[in-house]
Amino acid sequence: MSLKVAIVGCGRIADTHAAQIQRLGCEIVGVCDREKLMARQLAERFAVERHFDDVDDLLSQVRPDVVHITTPPQSHFDIARQCLERQCHVYVEKPFTLDAEEAESLVRLSEQRGLLLTVGHDAQFSHVTRRLRELVHSGYIGDGVVHIESYYGYDLSDPSYARAFLRDSDHWVRRLPGGLLQNVISHGIARIAEFLRGVSPQVIAHGFVSRRLRDFGADNVFDELRVIIVDEAHTTASFTFSSQMRPLLHQFRILGSRNGLVLDENHQTLIKLRGAPFKSYAERFIPPVALAGQYLANAARNGRLFLKNDFHIESGKKELIAAFYRAIVKGSPVPIPYREILLAAHLMDLIFEQLAKVPR
Repeated sequence: MSLKVAIVGCGRIADTHAAQIQRLGCEIVGVCDREKLMARQLAERFAVERHFDDVDDLLSQVRPDVVHITTPPQSHFDIARQCLERQCHVYVEKPFTLDAEEAESLVRLSEQRGLLLTVGHDAQFSHVTRRLRELVHSGYIGDGVVHIESYYGYDLSDPSYARAFLRDSDHWVRRLPGGLLQNVISHGIARIAEFLRGVSPQVIAHGFVSRRLRDFGADNVFDELRVIIVDEAHTTASFTFSSQMRPLLHQFRILGSRNGLVLDENHQTLIKLRGAPFKSYAERFIPPVALAGQYLANAARNGRLFLKNDFHIESGKKELIAAFYRAIVKGSPVPIPYREILLAAHLMDLIFEQLAKVPR
């Protein structure tokens, strides 16, 4: 795909974008960061010819087709709007924007300009998630989704990372409306948004600060969250975010009127849950054997992907970027429908509105 790509924001996450863009054979024509040294080091490591410390200079001088925005979330809206106004397609790292109003404004502008947008929910494009989506669409779980469960574990045990924002009250993570949660929960919320119906779900959210963080002196940083969601069709969902539970789960369960599916992102496994029970004592013996066979089949599939060099950690990001670029070049549908982007933003707004009322 012969697209000219630029990256705005040259921190650690920009490395993964640059690697996958080049893996797809696209040219990075420029990188930009307000700290010029950051832009220079990224350009040198990925053999990018031009680097800038001003977005307007980048857009004027290299005229990219696509811009990847990998800056802190507070700047996503302004930079994305600037890029759209300069007729560039835009890939925005998660979280997409600070709130649903900003998200709606960007989607509206992109449609007015005939441009495309996407958000970095790359976990939605891992091998195992694509398999789950195919099974759901094939009718395996039945004629509708009944209940969804999403679990997202987050490791705060790294002392260097913890010190970076927990002890700095002015750190950009601390200044987000939803704090730490806003920076990380969109992956888990996006999984739920994909399968909800309607646009006005009911949300009950409970958040609190773990004892570990209180002992650390960060008694106003929520790192535990439990959410219940009900949509207009009475599809229910639960979301659990935790920095303390072990193991650190990255799981997704979807239960339909006929069968269910369990996805484990950490292990890249997908397990089919049979809806109808076996008769008598067969229910005690056949399912364990069948589950063992499914886990072995998952291991074999993962092994084949590894041997094909298609099992790297960022394979989901590569697939999302590739799908976005295909949509630009070939006119295929955007990889993440705008309805899902907006619903995820709306759900997060509802969660943070409730958490804002909780005494710290």
